[in-house]
Amino acid sequence: MRLDDYDDDINVGEAQGSGGFGGGGGGGLLFGLLPLIGSRFGCGGIIVVLIILAVLGANPMGLLNGGGSNAPVTRSAGSSSGASVRQVCEASPERRETCRAFSNAQNTWERIFAESGQRFDPPGIRFFSRAAQSGCGAAQSAMGPFYCPTDRNIYLDTSFFNELENRFKAKGDFARYYVVAHEFGHHIQTLLGTSDQVRRAQQTAGEAEGNALSVRLELQADCYAGVWAAKNRDRLEPGDVEEGMTAARAIGDDTLQREATGRVVPDSFTHGTSEQRMRWLRRGMETGDPAQCNTFSGAI
Repeated sequence: MRLDDYDDDINVGEAQGSGGFGGGGGGGLLFGLLPLIGSRFGCGGIIVVLIILAVLGANPMGLLNGGGSNAPVTRSAGSSSGASVRQVCEASPERRETCRAFSNAQNTWERIFAESGQRFDPPGIRFFSRAAQSGCGAAQSAMGPFYCPTDRNIYLDTSFFNELENRFKAKGDFARYYVVAHEFGHHIQTLLGTSDQVRRAQQTAGEAEGNALSVRLELQADCYAGVWAAKNRDRLEPGDVEEGMTAARAIGDDTLQREATGRVVPDSFTHGTSEQRMRWLRRGMETGDPAQCNTFSGAI
């Protein structure tokens, strides 16, 4: 996918560092924070995540115990001044690429909101290495990229892109852009009030019902990622769509559970099956219409 350089006024920075898990690469994409999983899905949800992390090479006990003190401390979040943006984004090729995708997504959604007469408040993106602190609690590489609605920042350790290519066999720049676009989709849900509605509903829901609501929220973020791609259709290159579908298939709950434990537990799904994730990403790409991303009505 051909993207322009990033804008100098995007909100990027380094996440506030903290001691924590000192292990290496990440587990499944978008599993979120263990404390949030525990409060939302109970002990069963945590156990599933820990099993998957163990199979993927992470140290689950490090996550439970807070890990050792070997994790590097990162700098506090930077400002949105041009010099700071350049300093953060140019720290590595992976960050530069991420900043380009983030900047493009911001410009795209700003136009979409303007067309419907809505005000758009952009999110921030915070890079970290191995462990840091977010507005939602501890950020660990093993959690994969995630969006924190509390501080409206996307948190990303770019080492996850190695996991995406090597463990999940999802290669190509568009697979990486899909990750950023999905997390940006969660910010759109925050702006529209969808995330708050789901959280309120989950507070009174049973575990299975709460999981089902989470699935619908995640699939909508996939669809929003597809909308972003559709609005930039002239930038797509041959093979981009296939790269996105490969990534969506690789991170389906059924695929991850089958690889981790050899069995699939549908009631514990929190992100959707591989087929569902591909289908909703494709719907967004084919329609380019956020209104077509209503995953909360009817079957998914």
